[in-house]
Amino acid sequence: MRATKDSRGLSATRDPDESGAGPPLPREGRLSAYLWSLLALAGGLLLTLAVHHQQRQRQLDEHRVALRMLAEKSYAGLQNRLQSSELLVRSVQSLFLSSDAVSATEFGHIYENLRPREQFPSLIAFAYANGESRPDGMHYITELVQPREGNESLAGLDINTQPANLAALLASRDSDQSVLSAPFELIQFDASKQPANGVTIRLPIYSPGAPPRSLAERRARMRGSIAVSFRVGQLIRLGLPDEALDALHIVVSDITDARVQPLFDSEPGRPAVPESMDRIERDLSYGGRVWSVAMVPKLPPPRLDWHESVLPAGLVISLLLMFLAWSVVGTQRRALALGLGMSQRYRESEKRFRALNELLPALVLLADVEDGRITYTNQAARDRLGDAIGALTLPMLFEDADLRLYLQQPDTPGWGNAEAMLQNGLGERFWASVSIARVLLDDREQLVMVASDITRQRELTELLSYQASHDALTELYNRREFERRLERALLDTAAGAPACALLYLDLDQFKLINDTSGHLAGDQLLAQLALVMRDHLGPSDVLARLGGDEFGVLLVGAHDRAAAEQMAERLRLRIDGYVFLWEQRSYTISVSIGGVMIDHPQITLKDLLAQADTACYMAKEQGRNRIHFYSEQDDETARRRSEMEWANRLRWAAEERRLLLTYQEVWPLSPAHGGGARIELLLRFRDEEGRLVVPGAFIPAAERYGLMPVIDRWVVETALANFDRLHPSGADLRLAAINLSGASIEDDSLVELIIDLLKRYRVDPSRVCFEITETVAVRHLARVAGFMERLRALGCKVALDDFGVGMSSFGYLKNLPVDIIKIDGSFIRDMLTDPVSHAMVRAVADIGHRLGLLVVAEWVTGQEIVDALVELGLDLAQGFNLHEPELVLFHRS
Repeated sequence: MRATKDSRGLSATRDPDESGAGPPLPREGRLSAYLWSLLALAGGLLLTLAVHHQQRQRQLDEHRVALRMLAEKSYAGLQNRLQSSELLVRSVQSLFLSSDAVSATEFGHIYENLRPREQFPSLIAFAYANGESRPDGMHYITELVQPREGNESLAGLDINTQPANLAALLASRDSDQSVLSAPFELIQFDASKQPANGVTIRLPIYSPGAPPRSLAERRARMRGSIAVSFRVGQLIRLGLPDEALDALHIVVSDITDARVQPLFDSEPGRPAVPESMDRIERDLSYGGRVWSVAMVPKLPPPRLDWHESVLPAGLVISLLLMFLAWSVVGTQRRALALGLGMSQRYRESEKRFRALNELLPALVLLADVEDGRITYTNQAARDRLGDAIGALTLPMLFEDADLRLYLQQPDTPGWGNAEAMLQNGLGERFWASVSIARVLLDDREQLVMVASDITRQRELTELLSYQASHDALTELYNRREFERRLERALLDTAAGAPACALLYLDLDQFKLINDTSGHLAGDQLLAQLALVMRDHLGPSDVLARLGGDEFGVLLVGAHDRAAAEQMAERLRLRIDGYVFLWEQRSYTISVSIGGVMIDHPQITLKDLLAQADTACYMAKEQGRNRIHFYSEQDDETARRRSEMEWANRLRWAAEERRLLLTYQEVWPLSPAHGGGARIELLLRFRDEEGRLVVPGAFIPAAERYGLMPVIDRWVVETALANFDRLHPSGADLRLAAINLSGASIEDDSLVELIIDLLKRYRVDPSRVCFEITETVAVRHLARVAGFMERLRALGCKVALDDFGVGMSSFGYLKNLPVDIIKIDGSFIRDMLTDPVSHAMVRAVADIGHRLGLLVVAEWVTGQEIVDALVELGLDLAQGFNLHEPELVLFHRS
């Protein structure tokens, strides 16, 4: 070999063997290759086994999570089944509360209308037991039963002979709540002619008057009890998802009275549910009873398939590593020899490389390892770091003290690729993507650094990340980021972390500020309150704007309810004392706060937010500017949650085509009022299973959450757009009545909408009648009168619905421009047995005719009432016995 010098004095050696072929591998080299090959194989196999173990453990964890989700779905299905059963009993209770006495015929009609066995095949009977005082105390004798077939033995049954049933009856009497009985043997027989094991859900029936307040008053006014009985095993079975029954062994037991009473076993032939790590057990509290729901998987966890395992691939990779180690060690020496031959050619091309390097847009620097002195910079580095870069050392370019210390180490190897803050001699800073490698040049250890300026890219990334997680107006976290942090808090709580609390804040009367001072004022208020609330929270607490005037707070440091209530009250007082000034106006601000403790590992994010929203709503219902914490025992809260669920369903009902129209014919009582069909349009909701739900189930929620104007507008527009397709008579339909709510009466733009729709669809206004209830008319007399005048000016008819239920004077009729009076059905129903009701119907008919109005009777239940109405001179009648509501024609196609 001979040594040479290039123009920079860099030394190189030239191997006389220019072909690049190296010497043969010596014996010690072969031994080293064997050793490294075996080590590579052993390491690969150990790593493969470790990864296989982790893979198997992850599969087991996923299997357990899937089982727990299925168990939670089963528990929720069973709970929903019981709550739906309670709604069924309450719908029957409403009949008794609205009437002094319910006949067997009426009892049968409500059963036929509800058709409960379509939803509850496990249902055995509806029954009403009347209280009778006897020498040995009160006895409750079953008088009304539906269906009668199969329940003949219930007629005349003394509830006192069934202790479990009687206990439920007395508990519902004392609490005025629905009560679930303990399981007991029913007197009816099942399909195998064996006594059926069942339960009853009971509600009390008190004498007419205001709801009883005290225990003594409830017992004194108790006149009977309404109950629905179920085959308990079938009730539970139909409440459980099929996939849960396929995968889990489920056992349900009643454990209320410190003794276990079996209710349901999905696998009667299997042994009892064992105590194991996969056992899932929940207690379901409902109607005064506690049911234990125990679940274990039927089958062991699935085995890891060979084709999904990493073992085959790991074995192959281990063998490849062994051969690679053999190849690397064997070729190392040959590579060194080849390197010597290539070094000369490298040095010859170095000058060309440096010229090319000067043109690169990346920053390229060379520095000595010993002192860090920079020995070379390309043009891009000199332009970005300044011409005085040569006076600096490489560590001085880095702002991070740890990186500077790392580069000053004598044995520092550098790093592959990292983002770091760089600075030049003038103090200017910028972000760069930096790679540093250790190289040998001129027999000296050098550090070569290649960097790219990523300041703009990093600023853009940080801006996008900030915008994705923050609200633009208040600069608080947005809903998406807040929900992500809530999920993390739920996971931490499930892992054993201390409890924390969620607050849901809703500003009171915020709409007033927007309406009076504009949205700019509302935005400014939200921004100011965000600063106020942030100053009164701890450093670990999370504050977010959830949308509109709603805020969320995650109190990480509140480990119990007392601490959470104290923090919530502090926030409320601070906002309550805040005065907002805007353009010569001042506003006093208050807030309603709903709270919920995050201390249940099983709760989901959706349920947690729903509970917080419910609690906030309750705070507003109780008068605003207050705090309300959610409680599972709060029946009122549960009812609000049900109404909110209905409200959420109704918001999309029209778009999802779940709202339907039906019609009920109104029949003439004399030939003078014949000539063309008259109908009243009735609203129905089609649920997810295709069943039609009557308005009594969802209208209260729509009224509470302000959805009635939207629903009324849908009804009006749908009816007018399809007017000649409402009834089989088509264009010969004489009159169609549409009901309007009190909230729509207050909408000044509704009449303009009706005018536009009548013109657009070319509907004769005289064929359209709008019905307004007497209660709404009396409460908003002046507004309703003006509304009626505008409708009548168009040519439309106006009817006063439910007349008599408002208990108001006849005098206001002279001031209301109406065409039709519809007498409330409660008077019509009782007119044959109640002289007062008969006199009321006669009086309304006489006064209505003197005012030139048509008089209509509602709730007509039979021919005897029809004859009595004809005798009194009423004009029209309607009721389920005359005509059951049918879907309008255009809904049938």
